[in-house]
Amino acid sequence: MKLVPLGDRVVLKQLEAEETTKSGIVLPGQNKEKPQQAEVIAVGPGGMVDGKEVKMQVKVGDQVIFSKYSGNEVKIDDEEFIIVRQNDILAVVE
Repeated sequence: MKLVPLGDRVVLKQLEAEETTKSGIVLPGQNKEKPQQAEVIAVGPGGMVDGKEVKMQVKVGDQVIFSKYSGNEVKIDDEEFIIVRQNDILAVVE
């Protein structure tokens, strides 16, 4: 199954959380905080959204940082994705 976002929405695949802290402490599964860094999987067409012209500034394959409490989590074919609006993306990691 393939996700095709509409309007100014972007499909992200969240990167894995680190297993250990910088000081070497191993974290159990429930204590790992999900990172706000993700890879762009699909990008909507942009266009007119809420009466304003939106030009998409991210592309498939970009590594991005997004707002912590933004988007909707979906699970398709045992994979988890997050669908966010482009303005919920804070930066592109280069």
